[in-house]
Amino acid sequence: MKKDTAISTKAVYAGEKRVNAEHTLTTPIFQTSTYTFENTADLTDFMEARLWGEAGERHEYARYGNPTVHAAEQKIAALEGAGDTCLFSSGMAAITSTLMTLLSAGKHIIFTDDSYRRTRELVESHLKRFGVESTCVPMGDFAALEAAIQPNTAVIFSESPTNPYLRVLDLEKLVAIAKPHGIKTVIDSTFATPINQRPLEFGVDVVIHSATKYLGGHNDVMAGAVCGSEYLIAAIRQAQGVFGAVCDPHAAYLLLRGMKTLSLRVHRQNDTARRLAEFLQGHPAIKNVYYPALPSHPDHAVATAQMTGFGGVVSFELDTDFAGAGDFIDRLEIPFIAPSLGGVESLVEQVALVSYFELSTEERAALGIADSLVRLAVGIEEASEIIADVARALDHVFGTTTLATENGFIVMSRP
Repeated sequence: MKKDTAISTKAVYAGEKRVNAEHTLTTPIFQTSTYTFENTADLTDFMEARLWGEAGERHEYARYGNPTVHAAEQKIAALEGAGDTCLFSSGMAAITSTLMTLLSAGKHIIFTDDSYRRTRELVESHLKRFGVESTCVPMGDFAALEAAIQPNTAVIFSESPTNPYLRVLDLEKLVAIAKPHGIKTVIDSTFATPINQRPLEFGVDVVIHSATKYLGGHNDVMAGAVCGSEYLIAAIRQAQGVFGAVCDPHAAYLLLRGMKTLSLRVHRQNDTARRLAEFLQGHPAIKNVYYPALPSHPDHAVATAQMTGFGGVVSFELDTDFAGAGDFIDRLEIPFIAPSLGGVESLVEQVALVSYFELSTEERAALGIADSLVRLAVGIEEASEIIADVARALDHVFGTTTLATENGFIVMSRP
């Protein structure tokens, strides 16, 4: 498609053929593990073409490619403005394969402290066993980041926005620090989606998505995506052929279906999350609200400059303890209690319970995770009904009184 085509139009058409087999409107699910050849000459031609990188969409074995998967990859590449995209079986498979490709024994990686706990575990435990060194730096502390660079530093990894505090990294500053040292920059942009932020436009080398979340959008598929230049993705794709964490064609079909409404869903979720954050910020039962659209957020200025929307996740800390937070969540009627985000259904979790239950209150506090921290990922339900549901739960637990008005909600202070 044309480069200047609107992203909402790309979400519908990019990566897919205008005319499909049997004239189907939707891209078919090519459910096959292997591909046949007419004769030895046909196979020889394919092998020679593949040797020179000219095999195109022709495949021999499903671990190395599939037409349905290829279409989904090209759609994501178009949305991110990437040279290519490689799909994986999950977001963590995408992260693991990328870091295993870019790092080797004796190399060093810098990552930010608000990264997903499984990513931290991968770096600090598993990659360490293979001789990869690492340094964790505070999110947004560029002096610490620059000071952490060593002669063997190969990768700087961060999320933006992060989970669960929605910190937003200044991508221009990141690239300005990394490029002179020849360091590859990798950003997990799952929370942003290509609708709200495109890190490659700022000079970032690799963008990763847990496609399970917003790209799929319906809580019914697991996949991961890695986007970047053709050269980098070719290396990562070659590693995928060894590691084997491929995306199956049915998952790719669900991604294609989900991404057609990506722009509609994300814009709706942006609006609902912003309205919810604004309501929570003025509530007497709330200690802190974490959402980049709020001027109180530490990265509000950065987010405003480099994002076109602020996402569908709102994190907030209740003025209560572990049990009180659980009581609040139990009284919610619309969101499901579940450890994910990005779908059409609203999902809510008590972060300390879902991700850090094995740790003590003191250990969680040391990591910056309060016992009463709640993460609410809004779906596409009516915004006023989600806010009213949250208000009712807060009123039950904290004894407040929330009144609905034509212009929103008014909260009466606790007695």
